[in-house]
Amino acid sequence: SSEAKNMVKLPPVEFIDDVDKYMKDKKPDEVLGQLQEKFQTFKLLESRLLQSRARMLGKVPHIEKAIEMVMLLVEKESSSEQITVDFELSDHVYTKATIKKGTNCVYLWLGANVMVEYSLSEAKALLEQNKRNAKQNIDNHEKDLNFVRDSITTLEVSLARVYNWDVMQRRSKGEGSK
Repeated sequence: SSEAKNMVKLPPVEFIDDVDKYMKDKKPDEVLGQLQEKFQTFKLLESRLLQSRARMLGKVPHIEKAIEMVMLLVEKESSSEQITVDFELSDHVYTKATIKKGTNCVYLWLGANVMVEYSLSEAKALLEQNKRNAKQNIDNHEKDLNFVRDSITTLEVSLARVYNWDVMQRRSKGEGSK
């Protein structure tokens, strides 16, 4: 609905209730062109939002996996046993890693080839904040997608109504000239 605050910086699309009134002193081809341009803008935006949402949905499982690993390290921190884990080197490439007892820090990739050392508690807090942010971004994308989809539907209806109005005007002019 247009009442919902949209994060997209586009104004809500106006539904053309009375086509005769709306089309007064306007050229149908120009109006159809403007509506089509808005329609294309919203379709492109929808595509971008879907891609961005998919990327974010893909990040959440990685963050959750990292949180689980930090929790395991916290749990085993005071233990005297070593932990052997499968360590992901890259996509689908793993190796065995042995974590020594008393490990109290981890290294986290921040992106852009940057890795930073964190204490276990700092790492857990950062990862949990990242997870909350990712989920909030996904929620915002859902709201934006709803707004964009509503706008696309409204534009499709408007395009059809203006096109049909134009056809009826041409028919009535054609009958009047016979």
